[in-house]
Amino acid sequence: MPAAHVLVVEDEPKLAALMMDYLRAAGYGASWIADGAQVIDHVRASRPDLVLLDVMLPGRDGIGLCRELRGFSDVPIVMLTARVEEADRLDGLEAGADDYICKTPFSPREVVARVKAILRRVQQQGAREGGQSPLRMDVEAYRAYYKGVLLPLTPVEFRLLRIMLSAPGHAFTRDQLLARLHDDPRSVNDRAVDSHIKNLRRKLEAVDSRADLIRSVYGVGFRLEL
Repeated sequence: MPAAHVLVVEDEPKLAALMMDYLRAAGYGASWIADGAQVIDHVRASRPDLVLLDVMLPGRDGIGLCRELRGFSDVPIVMLTARVEEADRLDGLEAGADDYICKTPFSPREVVARVKAILRRVQQQGAREGGQSPLRMDVEAYRAYYKGVLLPLTPVEFRLLRIMLSAPGHAFTRDQLLARLHDDPRSVNDRAVDSHIKNLRRKLEAVDSRADLIRSVYGVGFRLEL
């Protein structure tokens, strides 16, 4: 398995270099961005395994970036700041950060320890949810992620994907899917399922053009292959 990659977003070059040295010594890959305005595009393109995100940045502030990242990705985020007030820490956590580290005093060993703990937790959660499955669903939040990227699903598409994920490899007929999707499936044409499946495939392929999770089963219906 390739080493996890950490994106360091920090406008102080010496501090960023120090963090990357410690991360690489611990076996992680590391890259650096100093300008907050570059973060969103970089995360979308490179999909790091964890983001170390400074609060005070040129271009964009860390809190706003954290909120925007949470709009499309579940990548773990650790906020870094010189601010020590409780309200500042709460702002970061409420914006969607997984952890918060004060830079005064700064300990690169603590940063590496927090990174290890969070990535270990993510790996264990992934194992509980089906090993290396690239598809994850947050039922309470009504959100689905493919390879860590938030899928822009409609409520019907979310329910359809959840039904199929409940039994990976099982071939569902159109009637079975309709019966679970609608209280009165008689009022819906079974070809509506085909339209929803087409949209689901398109949204998965927008994340990875090679995505082939939803298979057609001739004469039956559809199955989800992970």
